[in-house]
Amino acid sequence: MGSGQVTDWQGKHVTVAGLGVSGVPAARVLHARGAIVTVVNDGDDARAREQAAELEALGVTVRLGDGATLPEGTELIVTAPGWKPDKPLFQAARAAGVDIWGDVELAWRLRGAGAAPWLAVTGTNGKTSTVQMLASILTAAGLRTAAVGNIGVSLLDAVLGDEEYDVLAVELSSYQLHWAPSLRADSAAVLNLAPDHLDWHGSMEAYAADKGRIYEGNRVACVYNVADKLTEGLVREADVEEGCRAVGFTLGTPGPSQLGVVDGILVDRAFVENRQQNAQELAEVSDVHPPVPHNIANALAAAALARAFGVPATAVRDGLRNFTPDAHRIAHVADVDGVAYIDDSKATNTHAAEASLASYESIVWIAGGLAKGATFDELVARSAKRLRGVVLIGADRGLIREALARHAPEVPVVDLDRTDTGAMSAAVREARRLAVAGDTVLLAPACASMDMFANYNKRGDAFAQAVRELGA
Repeated sequence: MGSGQVTDWQGKHVTVAGLGVSGVPAARVLHARGAIVTVVNDGDDARAREQAAELEALGVTVRLGDGATLPEGTELIVTAPGWKPDKPLFQAARAAGVDIWGDVELAWRLRGAGAAPWLAVTGTNGKTSTVQMLASILTAAGLRTAAVGNIGVSLLDAVLGDEEYDVLAVELSSYQLHWAPSLRADSAAVLNLAPDHLDWHGSMEAYAADKGRIYEGNRVACVYNVADKLTEGLVREADVEEGCRAVGFTLGTPGPSQLGVVDGILVDRAFVENRQQNAQELAEVSDVHPPVPHNIANALAAAALARAFGVPATAVRDGLRNFTPDAHRIAHVADVDGVAYIDDSKATNTHAAEASLASYESIVWIAGGLAKGATFDELVARSAKRLRGVVLIGADRGLIREALARHAPEVPVVDLDRTDTGAMSAAVREARRLAVAGDTVLLAPACASMDMFANYNKRGDAFAQAVRELGA
């Protein structure tokens, strides 16, 4: 099954690896096209059995509790993005010469003639905000669009649904890119690169290479972060279409072929006539919500992709003004006694937490949770001068405490050894005790939440509730 469109699925033996948000729609779509579909799934819990029953009613074979064996006669595997490349199923497939696609690859191959082009975004942090800003800008330009991909809206649904689009704003994770060999975006951006998911990819080099796949075959622009040399390196290595340009974004004054910031104005020196001399004003920094450094960078990346698609400057301004960020991303909860309380529970890794900490001058930091193999020395060393105090929660808080002892020994630390439902309230009370008027109490945990909470949303909700109790 080479890189072309596969038009005839009739009688093709396809194995779908994994149920869940991508596996179930993939199985349905392939079955509807006449493929002989077998779904394999590692787990065998109540949810899996429920999903299996729905698919079996259609005539799809489902094998629960066995995701390791390659079903007889398999001609193609379509995998959920999270399945690791070293799984026995994939080793068996490679040995048998069977192609492995992700749901993104399947969606790409199933697009009809004249399908909407994709503007694609990846990076360690900021993907969702950037894609949502991009969709808002494209909408402001009068284009029919949607924010899709790793953002919760299935690409299969977007590509095969009744809705007609002019262009899609697509968020892609490193997992999805790993399994999408023939994807070719119109333009794409890598926002930043920091160590993440290394247990899945095996090394930083492999992680970066999978992120860099987003640039392959770009037609108009490869958008990179001037402050992150790794992203520029990925552009240099990419095999793009003739005439495709490298376009940088920077929080400083932009050079030719860059977007940047001058005197509080977002400006474009890439998509203008005579870019050596000219710049186009796009929006004011105050049009970006919230106007903190890493989010301004996200806005510039979104603007670059939109401008590459021919969107006018006024649409960039209007789109940024109309955009409302998701909950738990640098969300201002309240001011209590002159102290601002900020919920950035979405900062689940060190890179995101560092961007968050860089947004404020004097911080009482609430941090901790599941470290996922991360180390904290670099984060603490870079942020030490901003810290007035730290409150630590969660399973791996000891790792952060040790980094603080090494790099910020004078900063007072409260180590909360509790995981009960009142732990966040206790953390907020301790933070209030350490803070003085003008400080920011910042929940930017630099860790995953699942040791104490169902997800980062629930952690952020608990923080906001505790702050409201203070105010009361």
